[in-house]
Amino acid sequence: MVTSGPQTSGSRLASRFGLNDRVFATPGARRLVGKVEEGLERVEAGLADDLRSTDRLVDATARYLYEAGGKRVRPMLAMLSAQLGDGATEQVVTAARALELTHLGSLYHDDVMDEADRRRGVPSAHAVWGNSVAILTGDVLFSRASVLMAELGTDAMKLQSETFERLVLGQMHETVGAGEGDDPIEFYLQVLSDKTGSLIAASAHAGALFSGADERFHEPLRVFGEKVGVAFQLMDDVIDLSADAATTGKVPGTDLRAGVPTMPYLLLAEADPALKARIDEGAALIADGAAPETLDDGIAALRDHAVTARTRELALEWSDAAAAALAPLPRGGVREALTRFAGTLVDRSN
Repeated sequence: MVTSGPQTSGSRLASRFGLNDRVFATPGARRLVGKVEEGLERVEAGLADDLRSTDRLVDATARYLYEAGGKRVRPMLAMLSAQLGDGATEQVVTAARALELTHLGSLYHDDVMDEADRRRGVPSAHAVWGNSVAILTGDVLFSRASVLMAELGTDAMKLQSETFERLVLGQMHETVGAGEGDDPIEFYLQVLSDKTGSLIAASAHAGALFSGADERFHEPLRVFGEKVGVAFQLMDDVIDLSADAATTGKVPGTDLRAGVPTMPYLLLAEADPALKARIDEGAALIADGAAPETLDDGIAALRDHAVTARTRELALEWSDAAAAALAPLPRGGVREALTRFAGTLVDRSN
């Protein structure tokens, strides 16, 4: 098991997240590095405390995926948007911890529902302890996130509750699937907005809200975060097809093997119905007990198909729209860093 995040120094933290080389490449943004690093270190230290438990089982299960790694995308956004106000106040750090715990809890639930074997390069929690313990661990993390937000007052609890509702609705709609009369692409994009975009949007909003930043910046940051979340997940759909499990931390094609649709797959309905039928047949066989390798050829074909390149283009379009949403923010380091942050999401290795 990897070493816990709080033992990471400031300089190593920057290297871990690529802050200096990518997000903070402009002169104005570079002046923010130290402040953002300091805030992230406080979030990491707080998370370590949040995840400790006197119950030995809970202590092991709750810390499991946290210690496996993670990019801390949501706390980073909160620290960045907070620079528009009074910076990484205690309230900002508390909100960032709560939102990261919410994200972490959702991973435990997602892996159970998707029957994912691996997460962050390690066996998924349900593969180690079983479905029930994994689900209950997610519930513990959601509870602890709510306790943290309660410390910040009514506005924080409203933000947390509304975000959590959207997470649940997104997962529910993904599970049930598009209904008659629904456009599958639009339906899927709404699922991404709810499941991924809402939590990233809440993080960007929280940084401004709890740092006392001008209220005029709140809605642009929320819109930015939601669009970034969709771009992030679209790019994940591309990366999910990667042949390099060391990069993704998951078996290539994990979602499709579990019968979970992704954007490249959905685009096949019009672009290549024959390949879609092959993938459907393979997924059905796996559901009936066939080996996961049954879909290897179909996933390889999809990886090299034009619809996967189109998905990458869509991710770029959403990333560009996220950057455009920042127009009301003052010119300077925060806006520059957020713009570059959006760009890095579609520039990840696949």
